[in-house]
Amino acid sequence: MTGADLLLPRMPRVRYLIADKGYDADRLRKALRHRGTVPVIPGRTNRKRKVAYDRKRYGNRHLVENAFCRLKDFRRAATRYDKLAANFLSAVALAAVIAFWM
Repeated sequence: MTGADLLLPRMPRVRYLIADKGYDADRLRKALRHRGTVPVIPGRTNRKRKVAYDRKRYGNRHLVENAFCRLKDFRRAATRYDKLAANFLSAVALAAVIAFWM
């Protein structure tokens, strides 16, 4: 949740935000709705009041997870050998071109 608190003010306006159960918090849902974003976050199993979410839209989350998995096949991007952010971003961009173009 600390990552969400830092990224939420910088996030562009989006219609939906898909996240896993780790981001299930009422304050995050309230902040997203205040911004006009629909949260697609399943509730944790120990939640007292069940929350409704779009299961079909949440099912497409695996596409993003698969993309990160493909990028982690490249050792340089997975272990982050580069010290500078610009060099690391270049390595990730090159890995993405190789992984998804070929």
